[in-house]
Amino acid sequence: MQMTCFLTSTPVTPDGVLNPANGFAAALKDSLPADCAALFVCSDPVNHERTMGFANEMRRIFEAAGSSFRSFTVLDGVNAPDAAALVKGADLIVLGGGHTPTQNRFFREIDLRGLMRDYKGVVLGISAGSMNSADVVYAQPEEPGEAVDPDYERFLPGLGLTDKMLLPHYQSTRNEVLDGLRVFEDITYPDSVGRKFYALPDGSYLFIRDGKEELRGEAYLIENGCLTRLDS
Repeated sequence: MQMTCFLTSTPVTPDGVLNPANGFAAALKDSLPADCAALFVCSDPVNHERTMGFANEMRRIFEAAGSSFRSFTVLDGVNAPDAAALVKGADLIVLGGGHTPTQNRFFREIDLRGLMRDYKGVVLGISAGSMNSADVVYAQPEEPGEAVDPDYERFLPGLGLTDKMLLPHYQSTRNEVLDGLRVFEDITYPDSVGRKFYALPDGSYLFIRDGKEELRGEAYLIENGCLTRLDS
């Protein structure tokens, strides 16, 4: 048995239910055991209340879709020393969304990559969590000042669950401007020279099972400054 991954832009519809598009909700539910032990890994280790809010909302959405949990634990700065035991005991690991570099630093501090090396359960990545699942993460600038900061690191070591560098929420970010620059045409396209990025609109996801990867839903390849729509 190997790890099963659902690396999403977001797993939830605007109406607040697990997204049925591209078979996501059904495939995720079928992958989870009954009375699942879930671990929600934060994006910001110091913002405990906000993380708890996200985790509680995800649990509510899962349970509304028919899943049941014997535990639903948050991993953040409060209980970081317990990370190894929490990962080992989880059937489902949810990698939360948020600011990609902030989450990446926390993952490295707790050596989440090492802790998940032999993990056999299910992983659900949400936005930044999906981005940080890559072997090498493309941390696309997203906050004011990052696009023009010469010290901002755009490429970071990730969890190594995939070699695909994912860019979530493409339907809403494709026309964004940051620090006077077009996020895709002026920043991401030049950064794609010699590299491959995969842009996912909400509802699409990367599915990994038994070592095989499949992009499900609408997706775009950005390579050498060119954008190509991929067949789903």
